[in-house]
Amino acid sequence: MVASHQRGKAGLRVTENSSASGGTGLPASIEAAWGLRERPVKGPKPGLTLDRIVDAAVGIAAAEGLSAVSMGRVAKELGASTMSLYRYVSAKEELYVLMQEAAMGDPEPLPALETKAGWREALSQWAWAQRRMFQRSLWSLRIPISGPPASPHSVAWWEQGLQALEGSGLAEGDKISVILFVSGFVRNEALLMSDLAAAVEAKGVSPQEVMGQWERTVKRLVDPVRHPALSRMMATEVMSEPDEADYEFRFGLERVLDGIDALIAKGAPS
Repeated sequence: MVASHQRGKAGLRVTENSSASGGTGLPASIEAAWGLRERPVKGPKPGLTLDRIVDAAVGIAAAEGLSAVSMGRVAKELGASTMSLYRYVSAKEELYVLMQEAAMGDPEPLPALETKAGWREALSQWAWAQRRMFQRSLWSLRIPISGPPASPHSVAWWEQGLQALEGSGLAEGDKISVILFVSGFVRNEALLMSDLAAAVEAKGVSPQEVMGQWERTVKRLVDPVRHPALSRMMATEVMSEPDEADYEFRFGLERVLDGIDALIAKGAPS
């Protein structure tokens, strides 16, 4: 079996098994996502379909996390044999792509594109929509990134992000870098908040109690000589002040957009 390796603008290495393709020259997972591969009319078990397989896998991931998803577990959920699934899905990695497609869905319409409100408002709306998408399916954040977007919904999200940057004056290559920058921020914030929420839930106490315990612990351990900046911050008790909902995301996104604004201004003709 021959493996191909490519590195594109996004700096992501793509590794695909060329023998898994159904003759289109595309990776098997991409063929499946775009519906380019013929599927058996009848499976070993009546009623078994690709949609049912993906729905069952998504249900397991939503209830128990991505790590609980395996071909055997999905087959058990459907009352089918593991081997019967391979008539529809060639490998777990292909199933991951299809699960991610189901989680992403089509991007939400961006009002700023309709009203021509400008790149900043459009890109802000795009980022918030992407965050909502992740929050609906936090398990999807655990799916390994194996390359640039190539499945239908991921391409649609990138298309919308690039449309948001029309009129910005950025070069096409810089637009790609901006999309990577913004989507990376959104993904990281969603993953961080998800991990923190899971840690709080595991402790069985409120977020305020967790933060209070942390603050008391740090105050006992920090040394004003070795940690002067941290000591000054802890003395203000700013960590005890409740933040408004989504404050950290809003603050971070605005700073990201400020940076892009500065980049556009720097490149604009005088």
